[in-house]
Amino acid sequence: MKIALMDSGIGLLAATAAVRRLRPDADLVLSLDPDGMPWGPRTPQDLTARAVAVAEAAAAHRPDALIVGCNTATVHALPALRARLEPGIPVIGTVPAIKPAAAGGGPVAIWATPATTGSPYQRGLIENYAGGVTVAEVPCWGLAEAVEHADETAIASAVAAAAALTPGDVTTVVLGCTHYELVADRIRTAVQRPGRPPLVLHGSAGAVAAQALRRIGAAPEPGTTDLGSVTVLLSGREGGLPQPALAYAEGRLLQTVTPAP
Repeated sequence: MKIALMDSGIGLLAATAAVRRLRPDADLVLSLDPDGMPWGPRTPQDLTARAVAVAEAAAAHRPDALIVGCNTATVHALPALRARLEPGIPVIGTVPAIKPAAAGGGPVAIWATPATTGSPYQRGLIENYAGGVTVAEVPCWGLAEAVEHADETAIASAVAAAAALTPGDVTTVVLGCTHYELVADRIRTAVQRPGRPPLVLHGSAGAVAAQALRRIGAAPEPGTTDLGSVTVLLSGREGGLPQPALAYAEGRLLQTVTPAP
């Protein structure tokens, strides 16, 4: 079994780690775009072109499925990626976990990039899945970039700024950018209010990994002792994990596995 994941940077680590935990034996292809990152400020057309190139680099390794480990790329490029690769390679997008978060009753805060916050896409998800629940949209200025570079000072500052914008009665936070899942514990600590029930965080990585397995008809086997290979593509070139990835447990989980020859 071979699962490919794509993103401009290391935001794909959360979903990669989720796949690794469900199927340690799966070979992994991680396709990043250091030449074109960040994707967020790009026009939808430009972002789609970059995403298609990164996806095609991964597709050349003949994976059984491709996970788009990026919310922004899912919004803008998923139709083009599916048109290009399916039905041969199922393409699984990443959507903020607004539906399961709203099912808990709220109030809910959605932490997302400034470009996504207030966007028609996010507002549509709220309207479709969070009717009757109080939802606060929280722009997280600079957080994805800080996580990408493992800049501890910038991460602390960005998390504190977003926490200050989060209403005090929030019971649930949706992590609306895959990068944020890498610092989930820090977000929980910053938002948790004294005397309040434990904060619930909703990321997308686990659901996306499970959906990828469903799409290819594979069952989770977390107990297997076999370890699959890891191949890293950097704008199409084979390489290694970016050094900042190793600052996170999700990146270190992959460090012990040698790439396929």
